[in-house]
Amino acid sequence: MAVFPDLLTATPLSDAAAMRLAIEAGQRVRGTTYPNPPVGCVVLDAAGIAVGAAGTQPAGGLHAEPQALAMAGQRARGGTAVVTLEPCNHQGRTPPCTAALHRAGVARVVFAVSDPNPVAAGGSAWLQQQGIEVVADYSRPEVADGYLRPWLHWQRTRRPHITLKTAATVDGFAAATDRTSQWITGAEARGRVHADRSRRQAIVVGTGTVAADDPRLSARYDSGELYDNQPLRIVVGRTEVSQEARIRGENFRQIRTHDIGVALEVMADMGLIDVLVEGGPRLAGAFLQAGAVDAIESYVAPAFLGSGLPVTAGPEHTSITDITRFRTVSVEQLGADVLIRAVRS
Repeated sequence: MAVFPDLLTATPLSDAAAMRLAIEAGQRVRGTTYPNPPVGCVVLDAAGIAVGAAGTQPAGGLHAEPQALAMAGQRARGGTAVVTLEPCNHQGRTPPCTAALHRAGVARVVFAVSDPNPVAAGGSAWLQQQGIEVVADYSRPEVADGYLRPWLHWQRTRRPHITLKTAATVDGFAAATDRTSQWITGAEARGRVHADRSRRQAIVVGTGTVAADDPRLSARYDSGELYDNQPLRIVVGRTEVSQEARIRGENFRQIRTHDIGVALEVMADMGLIDVLVEGGPRLAGAFLQAGAVDAIESYVAPAFLGSGLPVTAGPEHTSITDITRFRTVSVEQLGADVLIRAVRS
């Protein structure tokens, strides 16, 4: 069961506070549910107290709503279900979540994003027909531009959602010219990177990064212990990856091409939805030039190098008309460093 007792409360919550908890529940299962969406659900009793909280189980398992309802029991009757995605209204490997909500006797359903999948859509209308109050698109930008964005992107395009992760000094350098600066950012930011890796389906680097840095690309706690969920490690490029490279193993795949379009097609065929690009400047530049970067997570350290290896390597000559703009969705301080999250405009 993907239930989270620690998210329950002893005092009433507003819809906004309950949605924040539902987002947290969805975040906790991110990376484990695909191809299903990582939905989070919080059930409030009639007094507004959180009595159930859950996230979607891996494919074939229970969705978030029935788990949260089971946790709430009879206290769900007359209460509110707060969900990050419109409850599904179809019989797949599991029964419709709309029917579970109706049977539990909830009086209201609040959800953030309408389900774009025509097979599962229609839950809102069905619930209203049963006399249940429905509040749609509540906190939609926070969810649609946040953790659910990769799945929504896949539903729309059938292409992996690409997040480019960078770490650099204020003057834009990812490493010193002699590559001695392995750690640009501090421990808190590095811990955040590893937690983020554990929620992704795949991490991509280029053959140049493998040869120069021999990364593991695993998701690790500060203690060195591995997270339960480990992403697929993908290397893009034609150069043979050494048999001794630390990136190799059962969770390893090389895509032998320099064509980003081809690499995306291969990843789509693999069913990859949420992909993090951590490669060096050439790979980052290639994804940007191909128009394939959907979001960026930029870690910035309050430091200057003066010269060094840039975050991206693009054309030698550019004009301001060549700029690729993104829309900032959050800025977060991590120790001395700053994480800027932005999505494609």
